Amino acid sequence: MKNLWAITSKETRAYFSMPSAYVVGAMFLALTGVFFVSDVSRPFAEAGVRGLIDWASFFTIFLAPLITMRLLAEEQKMGTLELLLTSPVREWEVVLGKYIASFSLLLAIQLVTFYYVLMIYVFGDPDTGPVLSAYLGLVLHGAAALSIGLLGSSLSGNQIVAAVVGTGVLLFFSFINRVASLLEGTPAEFINALSMNARLSDFTRGVIDTSHVIYFLSIIAIFLFLTIRSLETRRWR
Repeated sequence: MKNLWAITSKETRAYFSMPSAYVVGAMFLALTGVFFVSDVSRPFAEAGVRGLIDWASFFTIFLAPLITMRLLAEEQKMGTLELLLTSPVREWEVVLGKYIASFSLLLAIQLVTFYYVLMIYVFGDPDTGPVLSAYLGLVLHGAAALSIGLLGSSLSGNQIVAAVVGTGVLLFFSFINRVASLLEGTPAEFINALSMNARLSDFTRGVIDTSHVIYFLSIIAIFLFLTIRSLETRRWR
């Protein structure tokens, strides 16, 4: 646990000391805010956070890989990953420490979007239950997106390639439900069950389904496991 805490602290300090992290976070907040304001400005707009969460989750598809792309790709490019793996540090400690650090940054960015929620309460009267469940869904969605982005970072020493791989996988899991809409029966149900967007939509309606929570936690566990395995193969090369 000592190694895990050391890695987490190091990466967290690195994140919050990089100007680029603030620039990316500001872009995320600005884009989310612009489209959210556009939604709530329409006549008879709903006094809720569904539009905000939809846009925030969409931009998270691109934000998460940008946050994670340097975590392992940079280590590979600099040649420090091999040194790290030959030290008395376990692969799971490296992966989990970097993952927790990236999650802390994403969570901080997501919490700032509460400003928009406060505006809804000022000018409207939304139900608090759906607001809380929607943010739970957004946090789970973001956590899953980071695990996918981290796997992409472990597969290449090029940060751009890592970001593209992570974004591609996230786009697949996010919009595969569009394919399900073209099918019927069991194939449609199976494909729809893989979709992040289909799961997240229930959270925005105030529904906290245990199967949806398990789905996101499973995505996190599977992709972190694959990232650990990716590092283990490097140790024995």
